[in-house]
Amino acid sequence: MISFLRIERFVANLADKVNWIAAAAVAFMMLLITADVVLRFFRSPIPGTYEIVSFTGAVVISFALPYTSVQKGHIAVDFLMVRLPWIVRVVVNAINAFLSMILFIVISWQSIEYAQSLQRSGEVSATLQMPTYPFIYGVAFGTAMLALVLFIELLRQLKGAEIE
Repeated sequence: MISFLRIERFVANLADKVNWIAAAAVAFMMLLITADVVLRFFRSPIPGTYEIVSFTGAVVISFALPYTSVQKGHIAVDFLMVRLPWIVRVVVNAINAFLSMILFIVISWQSIEYAQSLQRSGEVSATLQMPTYPFIYGVAFGTAMLALVLFIELLRQLKGAEIE
């Protein structure tokens, strides 16, 4: 039987690896934009820079979300929560994790549906004629990873509720 802690570590490590992909994509975007600006000075801009940065940015955000959630790097308003009894905090956190998990499952599912529709129709970007569906699949993967992280958080909260 695989322990909960092992699954939790596996998901955290996977989120970390996905975050590194997001970081590399941010570096790529930075280099692309810099090169485009410099080349514009010589009247030779890189065609499709805006498209590439837009598509890559969507994937960057969805790939960074799971790691941010694992690290508790999101914004939280604690001034009320710290005043509540421990069990109430656990219940509120569990409900929050559950509802958020459902939201990101739906976002991932709808992203897959949308990507499949774009793939079937053969839709491409305006300037580069590049297929758009791989980027939407990237968003679906990132949001599915976030849903998995939230599922682990839900289990952690429910496990914490069992302690007392």
